[in-house]
Amino acid sequence: MNGLLDSLDVRRVDEPLRVGVVGLGYWGPNIVRVLHDLGETEVAWVCDLREESLGRLTRRYPVVRATTDYERILADDTVDALVIATPVRTHHTLAAAALDARKHVFVEKPLAASVAEANDLIARASEVDRVLMPGHTFLYSPPVNAARDLIRSGGLGEIYFITMSRVNLGLHQSDASVVWDLAPHDFSILRYWLEETPVRISALSRACIFTDVPDVAFINLEFASGVIAHIELSWLAPSKLRRTAVVGSQKMLVYDDTSNEPIRIFDSGADLPDPETFGEFRLTYRSGDIVSPRVDVAEPLALELADFCRAIRDGSDPRSSAQLGLDVVQMTEAVDHSLSNGGAPLELQQLARTIG
Repeated sequence: MNGLLDSLDVRRVDEPLRVGVVGLGYWGPNIVRVLHDLGETEVAWVCDLREESLGRLTRRYPVVRATTDYERILADDTVDALVIATPVRTHHTLAAAALDARKHVFVEKPLAASVAEANDLIARASEVDRVLMPGHTFLYSPPVNAARDLIRSGGLGEIYFITMSRVNLGLHQSDASVVWDLAPHDFSILRYWLEETPVRISALSRACIFTDVPDVAFINLEFASGVIAHIELSWLAPSKLRRTAVVGSQKMLVYDDTSNEPIRIFDSGADLPDPETFGEFRLTYRSGDIVSPRVDVAEPLALELADFCRAIRDGSDPRSSAQLGLDVVQMTEAVDHSLSNGGAPLELQQLARTIG
């Protein structure tokens, strides 16, 4: 991306970036806290429609300006960037206005509510030469990156399949399905680990509490590399579970986001030696050591927002790129299309042609 350094006022290029945070619900206050502590940013504005939410933030950060009027932030030429942490249905409208005002934009996951909206945001960002970054925080998680290093190094061998469970009891939403709420986490991880998007997706779901708002879903994905993946999502589960198993030809890996040992490597598998005689096929099974490697401790959100600042200052692509965000939205939209067709498998190329 060219010209990003030129987009910053020269007299402030070494000073903190002035940032506005829009949306002070579940995640917004954490973003404000991290930006405040980051050192290279200054929280200039917070915006929310709820006066009580603004009051809580300004009592903790009295120098931060607060408003219910988004246009006031857009009109402030001293604001370099906006962080949008609002419901997904508002992402396109708010982000498009910010880009049109020539602000760099960080949008909490998912990037937009449709592929068409995501493509429009990417085009707007390119036109004004601004950073557009979706907030896929798990890409900055040390355990996720430790698992990626093992997968990409070939330490697990050929990857056969991946299973992912992201379930808990609670956090029902009346305006977003469990797929749009939770699947982008796992989709972003798969896209990051495998560096490919699936060629085919199928899904089943059920709306148990709110009519027409699925709160449980099972998603199957097939990749061109041969990897298959299964994702279980639910707001109705007896306990919280964040567990991923990666099965390779040499070793297996379990990533458990709720464990004190988030990464465990199993020297386990099955081998089929060359038969000595015709018709002789004897599998041998390995059940070796289980290793829990040391994983650095760091706050993913802090690493993510630091990456956003770095992209603004030097023009580099953030790890959570706009293209990755678009791919995640495409995968999520494909699930909806499969569900609307009774769970039938959907070719992603077919979806792209339909949207195009």
